[in-house]
Amino acid sequence: MDFIRLAKDNEKLCIQMRRKLHQIPELELFLPKTVDYIKTKLEEFNVEYEMFLDNKAVVAYINKTNTKRCLAIRADMDALPIQEENDVSYKSKHNNKMHACGHDSHMSIALTCCKILNENKELLDGCVKFIFQPGEEIPGGAKPLIEENVLKNPDVDHIIALHVGGLNDELEDGQIGFKYNEMMASMDRFSIKVKGKGGHGASPQYTIDPIIISAEILMALQKIVSREISPVDRALVSVCKINGGFTQNIIPNEVDMLGTARTLDESVRDKIESRITEISKSIAKAYKADAEVIYDRFYPVLKNDVDFTKYAFDISKKLFKDDVKLLNKPVMGGEDMAFYLKEVPGTFFFLSNLKKNEDGNRYPNHNPKFDLDESQFYKAIIILIAVSFDYLKG
Repeated sequence: MDFIRLAKDNEKLCIQMRRKLHQIPELELFLPKTVDYIKTKLEEFNVEYEMFLDNKAVVAYINKTNTKRCLAIRADMDALPIQEENDVSYKSKHNNKMHACGHDSHMSIALTCCKILNENKELLDGCVKFIFQPGEEIPGGAKPLIEENVLKNPDVDHIIALHVGGLNDELEDGQIGFKYNEMMASMDRFSIKVKGKGGHGASPQYTIDPIIISAEILMALQKIVSREISPVDRALVSVCKINGGFTQNIIPNEVDMLGTARTLDESVRDKIESRITEISKSIAKAYKADAEVIYDRFYPVLKNDVDFTKYAFDISKKLFKDDVKLLNKPVMGGEDMAFYLKEVPGTFFFLSNLKKNEDGNRYPNHNPKFDLDESQFYKAIIILIAVSFDYLKG
């Protein structure tokens, strides 16, 4: 089968769909315009679908009744709370909302694959299930979908998905990256409220200063990774927000801190959680203050199945040769694709395709000037349909 021709014949459609989706970014789990667009295109392509999560997610099927084998392809749908700064014809029409991470292209690539596979479904001895999922950025849509049995009826045997943009510096423009085992980190959030006793800045002896205590906690937290975690275990603890105080001469009663913790090992993750709590409370107590700590576990470590990753890599390597690489290093970003990969074997891969801005720079994911080189989309389409046809060949 000529996968390149199939992808190229539908390339303009893919780009057109991506630009339409780029204009209507929506956040978290409630994406009514996006969902309506997905449904409209699936109906146009005569692809069967059903709704999940109280009509917040769309699951499409090619050969749903053929349960001999089932491959799932996942595409996330949500955007970010960012005001777009690109001056393009397909600029976001929603204030303070932007597809600044490439999920618009994930959807358009998946929709294009839906069309191609449905037009050739007689060649597929099994089912392809497309999961259009909300809430990847936050609060996470994969876990509730799994709890609603999205991987059942028919039962998914393997799953595959990709991420576009510039997430791994081992890849040059236009290259595709696969990785065995751990590819992306767990993603957790912690908040610390330091409760002291406020007063006049000129009389600190009568106060319990939560700002000074917070500073000591912040510096102590940095020693978790540098002194308590083995140098060969990758992890990070970052305090990214501190809020406290009113003006130059008032010591406040409280200071709030907010941060993220990332690891590539669940046992290291457990240790970091316990130590953040112990350190914060102990330092606060030493200074006659209190610390309230909330640690929220969002996404687990994203771990690719070795066998299926090798399978998809080998197919991709034959198609694109030197443009396909095995990555050496994981990245510390988080992805809720990790939940699916804990349930069924599969793989997640990267396509490096940041677009040059008018100023000559390429801006990374989550930047207000982020944009994508649409001429590289066809590579992702080819890989997904090639894996589908090979996996479900009669």
